[in-house]
Amino acid sequence: MTDQKAPKSEQTRTLILETALRLFQERGFDKTTMRGIAKEAGVSVGNAYYYFESKEHLVQGFYDRIGAAHLAAVRPILDHETDLQKRLAGVLTSWLDIAAPYHEFASQFFKNAADPESPLSPFSPESEAARKTAIDMHREVLAGAKTKVPDELADVLPELMWLSQMGLVLYWVFDRSPDSEKTRKLAQRGAQLTTRGIILARFRVLRPLVREVHELFTDFLPGMAQTAVSRPGRKRASDPDAGPEEGPEVGP
Repeated sequence: MTDQKAPKSEQTRTLILETALRLFQERGFDKTTMRGIAKEAGVSVGNAYYYFESKEHLVQGFYDRIGAAHLAAVRPILDHETDLQKRLAGVLTSWLDIAAPYHEFASQFFKNAADPESPLSPFSPESEAARKTAIDMHREVLAGAKTKVPDELADVLPELMWLSQMGLVLYWVFDRSPDSEKTRKLAQRGAQLTTRGIILARFRVLRPLVREVHELFTDFLPGMAQTAVSRPGRKRASDPDAGPEEGPEVGP
C-alpha cells in the first residue's frame, strides 16, 4: 500500500514497484513485462519507464526495499546484543525472514543475477548502493560486539562477511526444505564458524592470511574490487611498498 502522505511522484514509484513485485510472484519474472506492469498499476508505459528503465531496474528497487526492511528488522539486535555470534546469526536469519515471501521466484532472479553483465548481479555498478548497505551492516555487527577485531582488519572482515552472506543467499535460492529450514541451520552454523574465524584473526600470525583471502576476492570479483579501490590508503600484501609482514607474534 502506498503512503498517502508521500509526494505524488514517490507514490507512483512505489505503486509501480509493488505492482511489479506482485506480478513477479503471480506470473514469474520472465513472463512479466513492463507493459503488463504499467497496465496493472494504471499508469502509462512511458511513465513506468520514467521511474524504472527496465524490469532489471525494478528488481534493484526490490533490493533497496529488502535492504531497508532488513536494517529495520535487525536494529533491536544491533542496538542491544553484544555477543558477536548472536549478532551475526540475527542479521542472517532476519534477512531470511524478510525475503521469505519472495522465495518462489528468487530462482528466476538468480538466472539473471548470475550474468556478470546484468544489473541484477550483486557485483554490478547498479547494485553498489545495496552492496554498500549490506557491508556497512556487517561493519556495525563487528563494531558493536564485545569481541574486538584489529584495526587493520576493520575494512576487510565486513566485506568477507558479506560474501559469506551471498553464499547463504545462493543456498537459500535453491533450498526447498519447509520454511527454508536447511538454510536457517546453515545460517546458525555459519555464524558460529565466522565468529571462531574472527576470534582467530585477532592473532597477528593469522592476519596476513585474512588479508590474502580478501585480496583474492577483490582481484576476481569486480564489485569487491570497486569497493577496495574506493577505500583510501589500501595496501595489498603483495605490494612492495606495503612494508614487512608482521612477525609470528600471537598476542591479540
